[in-house]
Amino acid sequence: MTDAIARWGDLKKRAISAIFMLAVGAGELWLGGTPFSILVIALTGVMFWELANMTAPGRKRTPFAVGLFAAACLAGAEVFRDDLATTLLILPGLALALTPRRDRRIATLYGIAIMVAGYGLIELRSPGVPAILWIVAIVIVSDVMGYFVGRVVGGPKFWPAISPKKTWSGTVAGWVGALIVSLIFVATGHAPWMAVALAPFVAFAGQLGDIAESWIKRRSGVKDSSGLIPGHGGFLDRFDAMIGAVVLVMLLGLFTSLPMPAPLGG
Repeated sequence: MTDAIARWGDLKKRAISAIFMLAVGAGELWLGGTPFSILVIALTGVMFWELANMTAPGRKRTPFAVGLFAAACLAGAEVFRDDLATTLLILPGLALALTPRRDRRIATLYGIAIMVAGYGLIELRSPGVPAILWIVAIVIVSDVMGYFVGRVVGGPKFWPAISPKKTWSGTVAGWVGALIVSLIFVATGHAPWMAVALAPFVAFAGQLGDIAESWIKRRSGVKDSSGLIPGHGGFLDRFDAMIGAVVLVMLLGLFTSLPMPAPLGG
């Protein structure tokens, strides 16, 4: 009985926070345009602050400044685009590399991933709701299914040295959830069949984004990236999977001829 209470003790706070975030996120997704861009830019700045703070504890001013710089760079990338956008997306990561902190390489790479994900979210929303909604739905459903199946079924750990709570049962459940989401999008005419083939990879990229952030936290000796969201820790804790998923989708669109994301937005 005690173990059961401990296992589900944080569920109420997680549920309340999740409902609030879903409501805000759904509203911003529906609005799109400038309101959505402002939200993403603000979240990117906050997540960058959390990353900088974890990797350089005790330095209050530097993480805050780096977070503001990241938000400004993303805003600039949306305004100037093209080649200058690429430079602006890389600069905040370089700022992490040039300031005193532990694990500079991984912090720099993850910082660039945060910037690419922020830029990608705005770009994926531009042609319409379906493209970004597909990614968001995959991340949310795979996370929820992985959470519940992992806790109920348990079993072998996926990567115990880095993320001791994740199990293979939860990981596979996340892939199944991603397939179900894509089948629904195909059935309703909002996605091509290619989305079904890509779904497990997008879900897995999200899971790797989660694991990467868990590794950074373990190296930094912290449980959460911050305490900003009751029951969830920080924004980086909540959006780490989204970072991995969006980065993969952007890379697919950049380096392959796969129909991403145009058919999803059509």
